[in-house]
Amino acid sequence: MDPFERVALGRTGVTVTRLGMGLAPLGGLYSAVGDDTATAAIDEAWRHGVRFFDTAPLYGSGLSERRSGAALSGRDDFTLSTKVGRLVTPGRTEDPGMWSEGPQEITWDFSGEGVRRSHRESLERLGLDRVDVLHLHDPDDHYVQAVTEALPALVSMRAEGTIGAVSAGMNQSAMLTEFARTGQFDCLLLAGRYTLLDQSGLADLLPECERRGISVIAGGVYNSGVLADPRPGAYYDYRPAPPAVVARAQAMARLCERHGVPLRAVALQFPLAHPAVAAVLIGVRSPEEAADAVAMARVPIPGGLWRDLVAAWLLDPTVPVP
Repeated sequence: MDPFERVALGRTGVTVTRLGMGLAPLGGLYSAVGDDTATAAIDEAWRHGVRFFDTAPLYGSGLSERRSGAALSGRDDFTLSTKVGRLVTPGRTEDPGMWSEGPQEITWDFSGEGVRRSHRESLERLGLDRVDVLHLHDPDDHYVQAVTEALPALVSMRAEGTIGAVSAGMNQSAMLTEFARTGQFDCLLLAGRYTLLDQSGLADLLPECERRGISVIAGGVYNSGVLADPRPGAYYDYRPAPPAVVARAQAMARLCERHGVPLRAVALQFPLAHPAVAAVLIGVRSPEEAADAVAMARVPIPGGLWRDLVAAWLLDPTVPVP
């Protein structure tokens, strides 16, 4: 694949590189990351040609946005997405998976004013004058307010030219499919539900988006790490992977080794075979991880590997492959 091919999101003028960088780790997801390392990770991705970056207020209680904006300041021709639905306020963070510089609290708010306030505060933290894509962030328990208040606000902001594309990002496909059916979304970020281990998004969301011309951004393609390094103790869906999941990933890794390709490359490239998928996001916390993601995107995958995965009952034969 060409990781730096630019493709449009839906029918908008917003374009992304097929490979994008997820910047949650730069907020300290699971472990702290220093300022210099965070900047170096974005610099390395940029040096290779990546021009799509995704962050959120949740990531380190605003830390990822501050670091992202500082690293991207003064550059142009990039696409940046962030998220709304959670506000960063003084207090103590309640999310043990996120590390922040100081006492901050994350509060839910999918009201129209909450969306606009979140966007304003994101721009302040970023130090930038624009965000290209704005996602509703994990509205699992807030569907009614997200549809009746947050979505109209995003649509108005798009009409005003404040943002370029309306989106939502979730770890489930069912609600994203309901969002797609409103006809108001340009793209949708599906995390962890269209991967080598979990293709549940293929049952509803991907065909709906293909029919409607909505672009899907595939996140979590390593399923929190188990497809990057399938060892006992690896993470799957943000928690330690069950033994059966580790065993399945290890079986995939052995087949990949026989064909001389890393499992990471196969996991990264797999989602892009579906016509609805515009881009994949790879979470990075260091320049080494950024360089590795680019390298994995460029690895040629032999057709025989896909056939062997199907023959070993590790991949559904009806799933599109590169």
